[in-house]
Formats: sequence, C-alpha cells, structure tokens
Amino acid sequence: MPPGLTVVRATIAGGTLAAMGTENFDRAAAEELAVKTIRGLAMDAVQKANSGHPGMPMGMADIAVTLWTRFLVVDPDDPAWPDRDRFVLSNGHGSMLLYSLLHLAGFPVSMDDIRSFRQWGSHTAGHPEIDHHLGIEMTTGPLGQGFGTAVGMALAEAHLRERLGADLVDHWTYAFVSDGDLMEGISYEAASLAGHFGLGRLVYLYDDNQISIDGATTITFGDDVPGRFEAVGWHTLTVDGHDREAIAQAIAEARSVEDRPSLICCKTRIGKGAPNLEGSPKSHGSPLGADEIRGAKEAMGFDPNTDFFVDPAVYEFFSQAMERGREAHAAWRQRLEAAPEDKKALWAQLHDPAPVRLEGRAIEPGKAMATRASSGALFPEIAEKCPGFIGGAADLAESTKTVIEHGRLFSRTDRAARDIPFGIREHAMGTIVNGMAVHGGLKPYGATFFVFSDYMRPAVRLSALMKAPSIWVWTHDSVFLGEDGPTHQPIEHLASLRAMPDLWVIRPADANETRQAWEIALNRQDGPVGLALTRQNVPDLGLPADGVSRGGYVVRDGSDVTLVATGSEVWVAVEAAAALEAEGISARVVSLPCWELFFEQPEEYRKQVLGDAPRVSIEAASTFGWERIVGEDGLKIGIDHFGASAPDKVIAEKFGLTPDAVAAKVKEFIRA
Repeated sequence: MPPGLTVVRATIAGGTLAAMGTENFDRAAAEELAVKTIRGLAMDAVQKANSGHPGMPMGMADIAVTLWTRFLVVDPDDPAWPDRDRFVLSNGHGSMLLYSLLHLAGFPVSMDDIRSFRQWGSHTAGHPEIDHHLGIEMTTGPLGQGFGTAVGMALAEAHLRERLGADLVDHWTYAFVSDGDLMEGISYEAASLAGHFGLGRLVYLYDDNQISIDGATTITFGDDVPGRFEAVGWHTLTVDGHDREAIAQAIAEARSVEDRPSLICCKTRIGKGAPNLEGSPKSHGSPLGADEIRGAKEAMGFDPNTDFFVDPAVYEFFSQAMERGREAHAAWRQRLEAAPEDKKALWAQLHDPAPVRLEGRAIEPGKAMATRASSGALFPEIAEKCPGFIGGAADLAESTKTVIEHGRLFSRTDRAARDIPFGIREHAMGTIVNGMAVHGGLKPYGATFFVFSDYMRPAVRLSALMKAPSIWVWTHDSVFLGEDGPTHQPIEHLASLRAMPDLWVIRPADANETRQAWEIALNRQDGPVGLALTRQNVPDLGLPADGVSRGGYVVRDGSDVTLVATGSEVWVAVEAAAALEAEGISARVVSLPCWELFFEQPEEYRKQVLGDAPRVSIEAASTFGWERIVGEDGLKIGIDHFGASAPDKVIAEKFGLTPDAVAAKVKEFIRA
C-alpha cells in the first residue's frame, strides 16, 4: 500500500466503489473500478470525437493503474517539480489513457477536456503534446520517438544525480511502448545505447497485444523481443498484462536492477472488455460504436446510458495514491533548502541559467578558419559558462570539433562526464538530446555531418514541435567538403530545414558569426537551433559583433545590386562586389545567416537591409526558397543538382561559385 493512502474497506457494488469503514482496504476492488473507469472514459471520448484509438487504453488500463497508484512519484499540485518521476506514453495514439490518468490523479486536465477530446482548443489533442504543467512530459505519436526520448531523460537523471547527489536528483523514468515502437529502427539504436550505458532507472512496459492496424503482428513481426533486448544489455520480464499483482511484482523487480534498463513484456488484449472487438484490430484506430460500448459498460456493471462516468471513490483512490508524490516533493524541498551551498549554487546554475555571453578568447582575429574549427574553439568557454552544456557526436567528434573535455567520456563508470559517445546512431542521438532538453537542467547538443541530418530528421522535427531547446551541430555543410563526393555533400538540406517551423537554422560566415550563433543557441529556451558549419577554411571578414541576432545585416553598402549570401559564400559575395566595383557597378552585400530571425524583424528593417536594387542570392546549395529574399525576378546562384567528388577549389570553379564567376553572372543579370 502506498504511503499516505487512507485505509478504507471497499467493495464493488453495482459498478461503484462503496466505502464501508476504515479497518481494511480492498486494493483489488479499488483498482478494478479504476481500470473500468479508464476503459469507459476511453470508449466515450473516442466515440464522442468519432476519432481515436480506444483499444490501447482499454488494453493497458491494468498496467497504468498499477504503475500510477503503486509506484509513480509525481505531484499533481506541482506537475513540473524537477525531481518527479518521468512517464512517457510512447504509443501516443492511445492518448486517452494518459488523459484519463491525469484527470483522475488531479492534474489540470478537466472533465471538459476529456469530453473535448481531439477538438479545437482542448488540452486533449489526438496525440499528447508536451505541457509539463499538465503532466505531459513530451509530444508523442511518431512511433519510436518516445522510446528514444525517454532514454535521454534517464541519461539526464543519471548525469545530474552524479553531479548534484541523490538527495537532489533521485527519480525514475517509465515509458509505455508498443509493437509499433519496437518495429521502428529507432528502438534498436536507443535500446543499444541505454543498455551500453547501463541506465538502470529506466523501465519500459511493452503492450504486447500482438495487434497492429493491418491485423495480427504475426504477419510482419516475429522478433524474440526479450531476447533482442537482453542481447543489448537489458533486464527483461514477461507477465500477464491484466494481472495487476504480477505487474506490480515485475515493476518492483525492475526497480531492484539498477545496473540495466528493464523491459517488462505485458501480454495484453487490445480493446479489453469490448464484448465483440476485444483482441481485434478493429478496436485499434476507430470508435467502437454505440452498441459495442453499451455491451462493454453492461459487462463492467456501469450504466450504459451514462457517459464519462467516474465514481467519486475513484478520484479519492487516485488522490490518496498521489500523496506519495506530494510527500516526496515536500521532503525534496527540505533537502534542497538544507543542501550544501555549492550544490544549491550548481542547482541554480543548471535550472535557472544566466544569459551566456561568449568572448571567443580562443579564436585568433584575422585568421582564416573553418567555422567548425572556430565552433570547436569555443567549447571550453561554453563549458565554463554553461554548466549544463552536454552532448556528443555520432562517432564524428574529431571531425565536427565538438569535444568538451578531451579524454573523458560519459560511461557506466563516469556519469558526470559531459561528452557523450553516441556512436553511429544519429536517429537515437536526436531523440536522446531531446530527452535531455525536455528533462530540464541541461543544455544538450548533438553533432554530425550536415548530410546526415536526414537520419535524425524525425527527432529534429519533434524538437521544433515541442519547442525543446535542443542544439543541432551540423558540419561539412556544403559541396565544399570535397572529395567525399555527392553522397556526403548536402544540397537540399538548408531549404528543407528552413521549411520546418520553429527551427532556427544559422549558417555563419566566419568565426565572429559562429560565436554569435552559439550565443543564440545557448540562450534560446523556446525552441531548437541548428548550426550549419563549414569543413573548409573561410576568411575572417571583420563582421559586426551583433549582426546575427537580427538574422541578416549589411556587410558592404551599394546601390546598383544587392548580393545576399550565407556562410562560406559571404566572402565570395564580398570579393565579387569588389570586382563589380572595379567595373563601375555598386554592389551591396548582405550576410543572411538566419532566415528565421531575419523574418522576425520589422518589415522596415528588412527593407532597409535588402534595399531597392535588384537582388542576387549566393549559396552553395539548392536555390529553392530564395525567391522569398530576391523575389521572382531576382537571380539565384546556387546548386540545383548533386555534387561531385573533387577538391573544394575545383568544385567552386566547376560549379561557378568563385568570386569571378559570381561577378560575371551578376554583371550579365544587371545588363539583362
């Protein structure tokens, strides 16, 4: 029995829980009513919306009630309390399960929200959308994302506990996962890393109902799931997912194994309780229908004519179970107050960081540097000024220049290290970075070659959707990486990522812009930032100290034509402008490192920067989208084809991206 649970005698009578005194507590009866209530809410909400997935909430209700009322440590009165347990519904299509739990447990999810499932303005979207103040830890729905992100939450807990001590950081991460999560390749990547790092405070409960949308999973999925997870270092158990005592024993055993993450395979029946559709794929993604719901409610002992029924005793049962979290929260507050001053100071620096201002003291003025190199030169200063800075690369740290402390890596034996060896797992790296970001207390990054942002795109998109402050470091940002050839040369990636809402993509032109880009990335709290950095050296252009913050600015004034460039093409534009000036053509040069920030500026500023002259864009990438800057009649100089294997200077010459080639094209454009 959880601490703080009021002792009452209860019986099931006509579908309700009747309190009969205070000598004993019939937990089985209380849980049974709670389980049936969740099934009823799921059926009713999906039916009313005429849209949704009732089968999973009905099938996992026993597991959910067991975890939430016996183990989960959360505080409905302060859902964002930092040392709460994390609960992730990776199979987010079953969102009514989470909404029902939050409502019954006293979180700010009202019955009106339940009744407004999947409707405009409700907190109960079709798939859970992150809102820590409601108790929703992350946005889920794209299968596998919750699986990987929860690994990041567990990694954050392990790292912070090592640095701050178990008195201040001592929580667990739980996730519900489905067949779909395990079929997605991300689950293997993330599970492999979690097992390798021995993230023992990570417990997944697998809804093994053997049903997917197209039918029985046997048509496509025959994995030995426990064997697969044991092979990558997990502790596994298999239980009847409707036997709550067995589920509780399995969770307790999983919690006793702190050197490995645990997967509990729960054998369940989708649509449990539906008289005709239990175990059927028809209960997966469609309303059950009025007749089926009537039959299910009658079998549960509920009034079939009453929708959204909750016996008051169920609220009381959940409320008393939540006392465990309220008491734990109060005790944690006392420990935080009594903590040593150095720990309290570090806690504040991690959870309420001051704005970061970088001096770039390791960067030599006037020196030509690849922006990946000038980025790497900032890392010691960033690590010093941003205690929560943590991350790593997909087996490319030496190439991406993203090393915080040479010779020290996060591992089973060094949880406090801030360099994470993600291995060649871009997709998992993305989700784990997101998990650390939404966990709180850390400022995480993940790094790889820009072309391989394709492998992590689902996680990047989710970081933007969640407005998570993840940092993406993408180096080797153009065809100028050279000899590796077109497989490694990004073409469409800038245009594609600029199309993603709420992601700021910054492509700095030199070391000074790189420093500014990092300041922006470190200080942004309401969304992700992607840095696109060069492999090849670029000259120090002596650019203004704060131009990047406005997205774009004038580098060189002129009146006949405006050359707009990003990154490694800014110096090309500057030299092309000088060549044009020698022929009597006055060319303005604009550096446009971040489109998103530029379009946030007042229209007057944007017009002032771009001027009234004809416009030319210069970028070693797809020209798609540049009409937003130069207009339909402007000239777009870029690469609308794949690259080639050759040294970077040869590529620049062959693809017309030298200063002389650009100047010639601009001169022809003006004359035309």
